[in-house]
Amino acid sequence: MNINKALDKEYEKLSIKEILNLPVSAIQGITEEDAELLKKALKIKTIKDLGKNKYFRWAKALVDLADAEE
Repeated sequence: MNINKALDKEYEKLSIKEILNLPVSAIQGITEEDAELLKKALKIKTIKDLGKNKYFRWAKALVDLADAEE
């Protein structure tokens, strides 16, 4: 996976640990306005917060389970 395709160009040289502490708006396609909505609705401020959010994790698990369901 090329992580550079997921981030705004200015963040491509950072380590994964540094990336996790960036605001979610550092992800390509997430605007400052989107980031503010995530912060207000779900208290998500950083990329780490987004990845650890229980609702997103539950949704991902359900998608993965659906792929395995017959």
